[in-house]
Amino acid sequence: MLNFEFYNPTRIIFGQDTVKEIARYLPKDARVLILYGGQSATKNGTIDEIKHVLSPFYYNEFSGIEANPHFETLLNAVELVKKDKINFLLAVGGGSVIDGTKFVAQAALYRDEPWQILTREGPKVKDALPIGVVLTIPATGSEMNCRGVVTRAKTQEKLSFRTELVYPKFSVLDPTKTYTLPKRQLENGLVDSFVHTLEQYLTYPVDAKVTDAFAEGVLRTLIEIAPDVINKTHDYNSRANFMWAATVALNGVLATGVPEDWATHRIGHELTALYGIDHARTLALILPVLWRLKITEKQAKLCQYAERVWDIHSGSELEKAEIAISKTIEFFESLGMKMQLSDYGVTKDIELLLQRLEKHGQTALGEHQDITLAVSRKILEKI
Repeated sequence: MLNFEFYNPTRIIFGQDTVKEIARYLPKDARVLILYGGQSATKNGTIDEIKHVLSPFYYNEFSGIEANPHFETLLNAVELVKKDKINFLLAVGGGSVIDGTKFVAQAALYRDEPWQILTREGPKVKDALPIGVVLTIPATGSEMNCRGVVTRAKTQEKLSFRTELVYPKFSVLDPTKTYTLPKRQLENGLVDSFVHTLEQYLTYPVDAKVTDAFAEGVLRTLIEIAPDVINKTHDYNSRANFMWAATVALNGVLATGVPEDWATHRIGHELTALYGIDHARTLALILPVLWRLKITEKQAKLCQYAERVWDIHSGSELEKAEIAISKTIEFFESLGMKMQLSDYGVTKDIELLLQRLEKHGQTALGEHQDITLAVSRKILEKI
């Protein structure tokens, strides 16, 4: 088991009718900016509910944060924060809105060019506005972590950040807020959570029994509940388990004492930035191909995954590993994922994708740092 530090200060307020609790955790002098995406949060009544709770406070709102939040849009929110003397941000939505809000929290207090927060070329971020969350789309775990991803539409670049300054102060997780989500978002959320777990779990054994057991529990849970999440719109228990599984998948617990991979995410970000493919769908494309190319290095953990998650107990280690990969592909396909880039109407430009990986420093990926540009080329050729 590897050495680790674990820190997570986010308060989780979980369950039905918990939006009203946010007033308890706001500063008495809070001037709140509500940030959200499209109109779903308005149509399902969540924004009105929040406004009622915030009636004792000053508040304003900023809407229109895109999936894969745009740097350009977020700068408009930063200007509103400064103009309105906002001192608390409330993100209402899923990972894109929360990630965007985390960026606004930093950029509003950053004295240099805000893009440098993402390129890490300027001064280190030292302050950020406090954040609260009302989660409506389970997927990214951003409601209980300190990372995010932002896209610059002008240059089609998708870059990440990570700082403990943007841990949400609290996150409200009400499973009933997922009842109006379209099927595609539910599919994406299940796959995103599943791959987040695998990126921390499926590397090589280090005898981290507790962490492995946590990860295997999350994976088995997502497999079990997926049909009900998709097909039973108002099934509270399946949505509750989904929401918490998505949070646990990336709140830091599954990274304790284990090596991490993240190559699938790094390559996937370039596909999303360049072609606009949903983040989860890029993960489903890349992960099985990467596993097959690295099956020797990952064989022991693939075998463990086969046995403990998919109940595969016959055959050699290699045979179990191969079956586990096939089972994973079947699971992705059951959730509407396509397994070839061409199925999304995309003609890939491998050279351009490799240039972008190199530009963004993604030249030594994976738990062994051995996924070079040459290996990334092989992955891109096969998707």
